[in-house]
Amino acid sequence: MSALKIPSAAFAISSSINRLAFKLRHRSRSRPVLLASVYGLHCCSRRMATAAVEPAATEHLEICVKASVTTPDRLGDCPFSQRILLTVEEKQLSYSMKLVDTGNKPEWFLKINTEGKVPVIKIDEKWIADSDVITQTLEEKFPSPPLATPPEKAPVGSKIFSMFIGFLKSKSPSDGTELQLLNELTSFNDYIKENGPYINGKEVSAADLSLGPKLYHMEIALSHYKSWAIPDSLPYVKSYMQVYENDLFFTNFIFVASSIDPQKNPKPYNLLYVHADGILLHVFI
Repeated sequence: MSALKIPSAAFAISSSINRLAFKLRHRSRSRPVLLASVYGLHCCSRRMATAAVEPAATEHLEICVKASVTTPDRLGDCPFSQRILLTVEEKQLSYSMKLVDTGNKPEWFLKINTEGKVPVIKIDEKWIADSDVITQTLEEKFPSPPLATPPEKAPVGSKIFSMFIGFLKSKSPSDGTELQLLNELTSFNDYIKENGPYINGKEVSAADLSLGPKLYHMEIALSHYKSWAIPDSLPYVKSYMQVYENDLFFTNFIFVASSIDPQKNPKPYNLLYVHADGILLHVFI
């Protein structure tokens, strides 16, 4: 088991979604890195200058997340795990991150979570699974800063991930899956154009912290396996992933492009093990 204690959310990710498309060459070197280098975590926030942010609560949380398949001591390619980490960072909570090998789940993990799914979080001495349930629990217990998305806005962008999986699994270029994905991205592009820069307007919310990692996974996976990119005709989708790029930098709360080694992962290859909170998908390309 690998664990990393994060001191009172060393850098509050106030615009967590902003830099999901961040490339390593743009990594900020102007501010100190407080997160342990074993994970290669490099974060800055526009909330931070030189003073540390005070913790929002005294309780220390434990979070079990997926470990990288290729580099076991680093965070793996699970947008649901990343969603929870971004949420606790945004709420400036102190936590320990425990990396779990989902291909060979350790006994200690199965004892606390018999279904063997990640993410799992320990709150009030109780282990809680499912990223939706975890997010709601965090919002109720730690309401500041508020991240709840208004119900009427919560569905925005919610179908993009399933359309991405359908297109990724597609064997035929004429089966309509690409068009379905483009339709969802177009709808999202139009929404952000009129209501952005975030789903809930000017403030980041839970919906952004959920969608952001999924968009980044989509970008990386489709680029690698289908040589596909978000069209230039969808500038607001792109800006959503890159807005305020100088305000926040982070790398390994997301699945970075370098995780795909063409020598180790040639096409076709079963790269993605997608845990959709209750649905386990082996995506064969």
